[in-house]
Amino acid sequence: MSAVMLALIAGAVIGPALGALGGGGSVLAVPALIYLLGFTPVAATTASLVIVTVTSATALSAHARDGHVRWRTGLLFAAAGVGPAMLGGALAGRLPAAVLTVAFAVVAAAAAVRMLRLRSSSESIIHVRPGRAGAAGAGLGAVTGVLGVGGGFLAVPALVNVLGMRIRAAVGTSLLVITVNSLAALAMRAGTADGLDWAVIGPFAGAAILGAWDGKRLSAKLSGQTLQRVFALVLLAVAGFMLVEAVL
Repeated sequence: MSAVMLALIAGAVIGPALGALGGGGSVLAVPALIYLLGFTPVAATTASLVIVTVTSATALSAHARDGHVRWRTGLLFAAAGVGPAMLGGALAGRLPAAVLTVAFAVVAAAAAVRMLRLRSSSESIIHVRPGRAGAAGAGLGAVTGVLGVGGGFLAVPALVNVLGMRIRAAVGTSLLVITVNSLAALAMRAGTADGLDWAVIGPFAGAAILGAWDGKRLSAKLSGQTLQRVFALVLLAVAGFMLVEAVL
């Protein structure tokens, strides 16, 4: 099977994850780019930022029309992560490939466990401690920069547990956070984009954008808890596969 066809298939799987869950695109894109399309870990994390940025921005517009984006909260949360994302992006090129792979797998597994335990908050608004919210945003930004992930699979649990959002609003708002953090990380990786295979990345991103619209429609039909459980299991499988590959 050609690389372009594999890219189209991968994008068709990753797009719905972003559209439906507000995250998970990059945590699936990086393994696909490495193991299916032959990218190096550094190139894969950079390419995933490109793919996830354009896809999440597209999905964001769809969720915004339904009123599921908390713009002020999302921008404040993302702003706290811009600096760490840029520093993490600069650090990523200095880390060994094996370290990036293992770190990615560990973060994915931790996020999966967190999503399995995640429950939607009540309708009431909880008091948010600015320091705690800022720390969560900064930590998310750092992960985005180093591992080349948009951070949505961590943003949704953080927005619900730290800021008290309901699942639907957290999914929509996380897309705003992903877009901002990914752009910041990409700004620090400009030098690593020269050797990327755009003939593969283009179809990958195009299929993901189309899939994001399908994911948005799917999220309206299924409960947030059902989508979370399914995706958490996928994350665990991906994390286990990457750990085995790193050890072997």
